[in-house]
Order: sequence, then C-alpha cells, then structure tokens
Amino acid sequence: MPSFTTQVPNLQQLGPIVDVRLAIGTLLENILKQHNQVAPAPAATRAMIDTGATGTVINSRIVQQLNINPVGVTQINTPSSVNVQCYTYLIRIIFPNNVIVETIAIAAPLQNQHIECLIGRDVLQHGVLIYTGYMNTFTLSF
Repeated sequence: MPSFTTQVPNLQQLGPIVDVRLAIGTLLENILKQHNQVAPAPAATRAMIDTGATGTVINSRIVQQLNINPVGVTQINTPSSVNVQCYTYLIRIIFPNNVIVETIAIAAPLQNQHIECLIGRDVLQHGVLIYTGYMNTFTLSF
C-alpha cells in the first residue's frame, strides 16, 4: 500500500499540510502525446488534507499554470457564501513517495491561505489517514 508520512512543526496550528505536485489528468496527457505535444510540467504547491471538504479544491492559479480546460461545473458552499458556481478539472495529485491519485478538482479562490489546494474526501475515500497529534505527524496510505 503506497503511503507517506509528513511531520509538521505545529500540526494543530498549521494543519496537515503537505507539498504536492498537481498535473493534468492522464486522459489529457495521453491525447497530447498522441498529437506529439508536450504536457505542461506539474505545478508544485502546498496542500492541506481537509476531512471537512467534500471535494478537492485547487486555486485558479494552478489551472492557469497547467493551461487546462474545465470538464464540468459544480456549485459549492463556503463559510461565507452558498451556491457558488465553480469549474471542475481533471487532475493528478502527486504526493511524496510518488503516491499518485487522479480526481476531479474544483477551482476556487483560496485567498489569504498558506495553501493552494485542499485534499477533500473525494481523494480520502480511497485511503487511510492517520493523524498523530502528539507527534505532529500524519500518514496517508492508498
């Protein structure tokens, strides 16, 4: 079972954050290869594991960096608004130890945050999350 463990200096204050790379979905990458085109390099960013998020969310900057088109539209609720319309994108999340998960991510502003990606329950449903608060570590296995 592929996994990784991350230690965060103050897990309670910062949350379960991890450096990841976000890449275009496998389907799009294969289409580009068939047309002798080069896929954009994965975008390096910081993500937070968020058991309160139904779906994975990425900052719009990531969408621009990867130069990808939406695959759909969804509506989300945030602490300050309801029924916010957002585009969705097929992406691969590349965690430490080359643990890779593909998902449909929601592009939404993550302003004034120390992260640009929330890993939601759409990804967590496939794994095991172990949060060891007294050691300031968490492990994610798939």
